[in-house]
Amino acid sequence: MENMMGLLRIHVQRGVNLAIRDVVSSDPYIIIKMGKQKLKTRVVKKNLNPEWNDDLTLSISDPNLPVHLHVYDRDRLSFDDKMGDAVFEIGSFIEAVKMRLHGVPNDTIVTRVQPSRQNCLAEESQIVVRDGKVVQNMVLRLRNVECGEVELQLHWIDIPGSKGL
Repeated sequence: MENMMGLLRIHVQRGVNLAIRDVVSSDPYIIIKMGKQKLKTRVVKKNLNPEWNDDLTLSISDPNLPVHLHVYDRDRLSFDDKMGDAVFEIGSFIEAVKMRLHGVPNDTIVTRVQPSRQNCLAEESQIVVRDGKVVQNMVLRLRNVECGEVELQLHWIDIPGSKGL
């Protein structure tokens, strides 16, 4: 990819209070899309509070593209059921990475992103420095569904020889 800036690692931690799509539970998984890229977590069987702890990595060439997250219930005999979706921006995260905050104490808050009608944040999202790296924790409230949240953590990976930040 020309104009590649680096990689965005999305650590999909867990789902909380996801919607029931089978008789008493669901078999949830997540698809993350950005531009033409599409990534998928593993399926967690019969769980409304799944622990994925999956790392999905997007290559970033346009930091202005939104990241779309879709939660589905895996079904064997029919189409998978939708369990909500969310969208988030990475602009604030990219700006924090560009600051090159080496030598900053652990857990220093670089910036805070507030929940608003323009994002799917369920609570304030803090961008912090941890072990010399910029990380962002976020809790996304799912849209187009009766309930559910997904917890993520963003990490930046520089690529040698790329355009970089």
